[in-house]
Amino acid sequence: MKGIIIAAGYGTRFLPVTKSIPKEMLPLVDRPALDFLLDEFEASGIQEVLVVTSRRKKALEDYLDHEIELETVFRGEGNIKKLDLVRPRNMSIAFVRQPTMRGTGHALLMALPWIGKEPVVVAYPDDLHLGEPPLSLQLIQEHRRTGATVLAVIDKPAHLERYGIVAWESGTNRIRDIVEKPKPGTEPSTSASIGRYLYTPDFFEELEKSYQAHTSGEFYHIGALKNLMDHGRVFGVVATGERLDTGEPSGYIEAILRYSLERPDLKTPTLDLIEKFYRQYCVSSA
Repeated sequence: MKGIIIAAGYGTRFLPVTKSIPKEMLPLVDRPALDFLLDEFEASGIQEVLVVTSRRKKALEDYLDHEIELETVFRGEGNIKKLDLVRPRNMSIAFVRQPTMRGTGHALLMALPWIGKEPVVVAYPDDLHLGEPPLSLQLIQEHRRTGATVLAVIDKPAHLERYGIVAWESGTNRIRDIVEKPKPGTEPSTSASIGRYLYTPDFFEELEKSYQAHTSGEFYHIGALKNLMDHGRVFGVVATGERLDTGEPSGYIEAILRYSLERPDLKTPTLDLIEKFYRQYCVSSA
């Protein structure tokens, strides 16, 4: 199984920092979001990864390359712990640039020559996952059961109107439709698609057909998904574990706190800071 990370977007919700720093490099304490996706892939048995980037994202390639100076210094010091932190991953990682922002569907098509005729897991850096089993592995296991395209979903998130909401086939986990950002009260369910997908070759066949009929503007993948849904070829997995939504600043702050609380070396100082700020901003103003 191969994996794709879609990392070509502008990251405008985090301007001005994303003017020069890719959103995928924004850290949760000392680890960029990109690391969490690669950890998930690796733990799911995915060793071949393609990162779809854009002109402003060279930092991603630099981060995953050798850092000769640091490696030389740490090797000379015999500092194996720090050397392990800067070594490249033992994964096959390739990059392709999307020259202009033409939508996620177009970005996926750029990966097609690399994918070949096999299923692939696609990850978006706005959604990070903590817990076992890894989210990508949950999709892979469902694909092995069904042989179909699989979407990761979460149930009852806040603000359903911000998501693509799936319509389930009664009594099954087969998805028969998806409604993008429905108006409140019109949602077909309370299950929202999040940024992890397992696409089969027939999805990419539908994507190519849709692109041939596309005339202007950004090109998205939803039409191809809906075509597969019409033929009963899409299933959903309600994700277990904890989702960290880093797509906008408040979610990013929460993700930093949640991740810090998961780390033994940071849990106590993080709790102390939370208590300090609670007393400063809540208790003192009550």
